[in-house]
Amino acid sequence: MNNIELETGRVAAALLDNDHCDSLLLFVHGAGAGMRHEFMENAARALVAAGIATLRFQFPYMEKGRKAPDRQHLLTSSIAGAVRVANNICAGRPLFVGGKSMGGRMASIAVADGLIDSAVGLIFFGFPLHASGKPSQTRAAHLTDVDLPLLFLQGTRDRLASVAEIESVSRVLGDSVTVKFFDGADHSFRFLKSSGREADSVYPEIAAVVRHWCKEQTPVA
Repeated sequence: MNNIELETGRVAAALLDNDHCDSLLLFVHGAGAGMRHEFMENAARALVAAGIATLRFQFPYMEKGRKAPDRQHLLTSSIAGAVRVANNICAGRPLFVGGKSMGGRMASIAVADGLIDSAVGLIFFGFPLHASGKPSQTRAAHLTDVDLPLLFLQGTRDRLASVAEIESVSRVLGDSVTVKFFDGADHSFRFLKSSGREADSVYPEIAAVVRHWCKEQTPVA
């Protein structure tokens, strides 16, 4: 799959799938880099190896080579359009929706606004709770309107959402939330050289957490 058709036009897309994948994640890119960003590529490969197929796509602004993201309604409608494509790919498998930073946040807004009703869970790969250096929790306010299980994957050095802030959000949302912190990781899940960790070592760890959580959300036949 090289592209998909949205209401706004045709955009690039990439599907990673195989016979061993028993669920599908619509994996939405962040604000500053598209679906081919290193994190998106590496995470998608790790996820499919763990049994989770991924569908990625470009937002219209990224497809057109612009730096500034589209308006919120266009972002959320694009995600809703991509979900319709994903539904056709699922073939009876459960569908999860989420993404990196802004992509995950916009996916959750689309769910809260009633634009998506086929997903069984939402996954945030670094929720951008606020701009760097400007603490606030207003970006999480809509999550109380999301009636789905939520998985937060967060680095402990994330400047857009501290451990304490994510834990505070989690307490408000209650039992619907699972949080996994990656010790020493920043917003892009990168580690300091002094940590001694290999840069690529985080991706299998991310995939294992997502796989386990997705299994917990999937009813046993």
